[in-house]
Amino acid sequence: MATSGISKPLALVTGASSGIGYELAKVFARNGYDLVVAAEGAGIEGAARDFELLGARCLPVRTDLSTKEGVERLYAEAKELAVPIEAVAINAGVGVGGDFARATDLEQEIALVNLNVVSTVRLAKLVVKDMVARGRGRVLITASIAGIMPTPLEAVYGASKAFTLSFAASLHDELSGTGVTVTALMPGPTNTNFFHRAGLDDTKVGAIEKNKNQPADVAKQGFDALMAGKDRVVAGSLATRLQGAAARFIPERLKGRQHRKMAEPGSAAKH
Repeated sequence: MATSGISKPLALVTGASSGIGYELAKVFARNGYDLVVAAEGAGIEGAARDFELLGARCLPVRTDLSTKEGVERLYAEAKELAVPIEAVAINAGVGVGGDFARATDLEQEIALVNLNVVSTVRLAKLVVKDMVARGRGRVLITASIAGIMPTPLEAVYGASKAFTLSFAASLHDELSGTGVTVTALMPGPTNTNFFHRAGLDDTKVGAIEKNKNQPADVAKQGFDALMAGKDRVVAGSLATRLQGAAARFIPERLKGRQHRKMAEPGSAAKH
C-alpha cells in the first residue's frame, strides 16, 4: 500500500474491514485524511485498496486486537510512519448472543471482553497520551445504544458497551482543556455482519433488516459528532435517536424485557 509520503492528517481506524469501521475509514478518506486501518482478517487488504481509491494513502495492519501484542503491534506500525495520529476511531468489537448460564461459551465471552474492553483501554492509553502531549487530537469510541440498557441474552456484550460508554464519557471530561476530545458513538442495530457473528441470526433483532440502520449513515453521524467535539452521539435513524432519548425515562426492568424479546432465540419466526 502507498504509505510513503503521507502529508495529510492521519487517522487510525480499527475494525475497518467491514461494517461501521469500513464506513468510518471511507468518511475519513473523503474528508482529507490518510489512514492506518486494522482488522484481524485478510479482508483489511482489500478494504485498504478501496480507501486508496478515495485518495487516501493507507497502511493496512492485520492484527488480533484482543491481545496485548496485537494492540502494541498496531501502535508500533503507526508510529513508524513518523506522522502524528490526529484522529483515532476505536471501533473493533464483537458480540455473543445466548443465555449466559446455559448456552454461551465462556472463552468466547472472555475474548469479547478482551476485544471490546481491554483493547479499547490499551489502545486509548497509547494514543491519547501522545495526543495530550501534542495538545490536539480526536478520539471516537464505538459504544452502543445497548450500553444504556440491560441486555438479557447478550449480557456480556451489553456490559462491555456500558463500560466503553462510561470510559469515553470519563475521558471526555478528564481531557477538557487539553485540545483532545473524546466522543462515544452509540449506534442502534445496524445492518452489518455483527448479528451473524454473534449467533443471533434466528432472533428478531438479527432478522429484521428493514429496521436496522445503515453503517454508512452511522459512520457519517459519528464523524460529524467527532469533528464537533461532542461527548456522544446516538447514531442511526430517527427511530433509533428517539429510542436513545426515551431510554432515560424507561425503567431498567422494562428496557430489559424489551431487549429480551428482540434477542430471544427463535423469535425471528414470530415477527
